[in-house]
Amino acid sequence: MAVLAEIGREIGNWIWFIIAGLLLLGELLLPGAQLIWLGVAALATGLVVPLLEIGWQGQLVLYAVLAFVTLLLGRRMFPRGPKASDRPFLNRRTEALIGRAFVLREPIAGGVGQVRVDDTVWRVMGEDCPAGARVVVTGIDGATLTVRPEGTAA
Repeated sequence: MAVLAEIGREIGNWIWFIIAGLLLLGELLLPGAQLIWLGVAALATGLVVPLLEIGWQGQLVLYAVLAFVTLLLGRRMFPRGPKASDRPFLNRRTEALIGRAFVLREPIAGGVGQVRVDDTVWRVMGEDCPAGARVVVTGIDGATLTVRPEGTAA
């Protein structure tokens, strides 16, 4: 114990600045935004230790308390969770087609046909229907739309 106390007196509060620097550097290298709060706690500990002149045990307790507080504040200031998007189908554009009705370009024969969606022709699968019939998209399988005739139950 005397050795640790001697080391603590020799290093002083610089150890907390070194720890803070390593944690903040780790935040840059690792995802998650958790190390930044531990780094802030280590920095605060390094600033407070000379004012309080406490031993290494007190410093560890102070750091633990500050780490807990900064983590709580960080979670409150920057809550996690999905944010509502103004464009929910940006990277899932085909899902935006579900529920929409289109006119068949070619008849569905043998369960396969074609429909024009805006400026693109899509392959469709569903029950047989003549060309010009209106169909509703019920699902998507890769680049193939699953459809049913409009007016029929899902």
